[in-house]
Amino acid sequence: MENVASHTNRLAGETSPYLLQHQHNPVDWWPWGPEALAEAQKTGKPILLSVGYAACHWCHVMAHESFEDDATAAVMNELFVCIKVDREERPDIDQIYMNALHLLGEQGGWPLTMFLTPDGAPVWGGTYFPKTAQYGRAAFVDVLRELARIFRDEPGKIAANKNAIEKSLSQRGSADAASIGLKELDNAAVSIARATDPTNGGLRGAPKFPQCSMLEFLWRAGARTGDERYFITTNLALTQMSQGGIYDHLGGGYARYSVDAKWLVPHFEKMLYDNAQILDMLALEHARAPNALYCQRAEETVSWLKREMLTKEGGFASSLDADSEGEEGKFYVWSQAEIAHLLGPDDATFFAAKYGVTAEGNFEGHTILNRLDDGSETATEAEQLAALRAILFRARAQRIHPGLDDKVLADWNGLTIAALAHAANAFDRPEWLTLAATAFGFVTTTMSRRDRLGHSWRAGKLLQPALASDNAAMIRAALALHEATGDHLFLDQAVLWQADLDTHYDDPQHGGYFLTSDDAEGLILRPHSTVDDAIPNHVGLTAQNLARLAVLTGDERWRRQLDMLFKHLLPVAAANMFGHLSLLNALDLYLAGAEIIVTGQGEEAQALLKAARALPHASTIVLHVPDPAKLPSHHPATDKITPGGGAAAFVCRGQTCSLPVTKPDALAALVLRESAPASQLLQ
Repeated sequence: MENVASHTNRLAGETSPYLLQHQHNPVDWWPWGPEALAEAQKTGKPILLSVGYAACHWCHVMAHESFEDDATAAVMNELFVCIKVDREERPDIDQIYMNALHLLGEQGGWPLTMFLTPDGAPVWGGTYFPKTAQYGRAAFVDVLRELARIFRDEPGKIAANKNAIEKSLSQRGSADAASIGLKELDNAAVSIARATDPTNGGLRGAPKFPQCSMLEFLWRAGARTGDERYFITTNLALTQMSQGGIYDHLGGGYARYSVDAKWLVPHFEKMLYDNAQILDMLALEHARAPNALYCQRAEETVSWLKREMLTKEGGFASSLDADSEGEEGKFYVWSQAEIAHLLGPDDATFFAAKYGVTAEGNFEGHTILNRLDDGSETATEAEQLAALRAILFRARAQRIHPGLDDKVLADWNGLTIAALAHAANAFDRPEWLTLAATAFGFVTTTMSRRDRLGHSWRAGKLLQPALASDNAAMIRAALALHEATGDHLFLDQAVLWQADLDTHYDDPQHGGYFLTSDDAEGLILRPHSTVDDAIPNHVGLTAQNLARLAVLTGDERWRRQLDMLFKHLLPVAAANMFGHLSLLNALDLYLAGAEIIVTGQGEEAQALLKAARALPHASTIVLHVPDPAKLPSHHPATDKITPGGGAAAFVCRGQTCSLPVTKPDALAALVLRESAPASQLLQ
């Protein structure tokens, strides 16, 4: 439980739910800012930087053990200037110091615990430190005292570490390596497919993360090569995670990851960004091959988003905690006796057989509901199970709920808005477009100042300026809404945000974009990673955006800009292809994607547009040109347009366009055709 002593520290003035969780700690916490750094320089004390987030289980554990303990806090206060950071509110700070931890040879994770010089330079660190020594790990207080001693007595060692880490942090990847084309994409897909789990889906072993950029990469390989085995591999992961315990079978939504290899036991926190990306993948695959399970999971997940994550202002909150009542997963698990009491003996026996409920349970004596062992059901059984789930859902609603981190992040909302737009068309749910447009409106108004985005909003306070990830994700959202609706206001907004990204985040020396803007608070360096994290890297998202902007605006400058970005960064990606899958997904769209040009107006044009928008969004770009004469003269479809003809659609790949198509079914068949023989070896 949170320490509720009379002591209140400086975090009480913050809006981040994570920081507010620590406002009554006896630790004399500072929020990140110039005042905290000035205090460290004035006192000469080193900095203890603690980075976490509201839904983080091990962050709570370390808080309860150490930060709420008066004796531990006294040592922290005596020896260090202690700074708390919400990694979701300040991913720029998190990225710098997490990279520093990796350079020290340590595995990353949260809480991130770093020790810095008074001017903010990283020296040493780790993640979770236990309060008392265990399993060969030193007690946190002993670590604190030893680090303070080294700072005091061995300044040479501190300086050496500081200089080595700063030098490594400032280095950029070389762009002199070989570049990447379709052949390299195919080879990488073969390699990744071979590394997947043939029984459970996803990468082999445990823990298992959704890895949606990887699933999209494999899906694209199937679309590009015509090899069905890539789709089978993608489907296996999506199906198993949708039937496993990582999915909330009563309330909808996916947990962050499973700790086992079967998707059974989740780390129970629910993150907005995971659900956005999974919803996007469900829509993508359903658009290719309709799937009743994916339709059900999409509907349940969107219902969860509306019910539990949508703020009253119209944006989406960030996360739900893994813990409730001080226990991980307590809100979600069941005993056999509870289910028997609520459903009655006959229905409980039926439900238990379908959802893996046993007397001994599958998680610390309780059961995590799942459909891994019995995913089949008749129509009658499906109706009965839905009624029984509703009974359990109403009973669960009476429990103490996990904490909600209700801050609104522009980048995570951008991913969610785009996913809703894609899902609205794939599953024919136009009301989801309204939900997406509402969230888009919140970000563009409440989270913007003078046409520039902010990053985080809560309780009326906006953190500005935005990060490159905010611009990239919201541009993607704007383009998804434009393609889904034809409304040019969305396209105009995307162009404005791209101009802001190019003006304030551009890295002209190395290509790509810094994470922070040129007018943001000065850090020890401007983060510049191109590697994907839990969400796609902003460079990968921007590359996809530029490919779409080139088609949707008809302006060739976007294509030239994308060519230059690929020239600089594909050689960097070649050295670590798995870490750059979002960039490679953009390359696939650029080289192998289908441009669908619909000309004309009226019912026939609308029917073609509806068919085009229902096709897989990742590999298509949909452009409506009501007046064919307005198509740019350089476009390869111009010489195939019949003057005065009715509505028609053209499918273009590269510089080649199809003959005009006038029937929606024919358009879908043309786009979904196999483009290459099934020649890849996945075993």
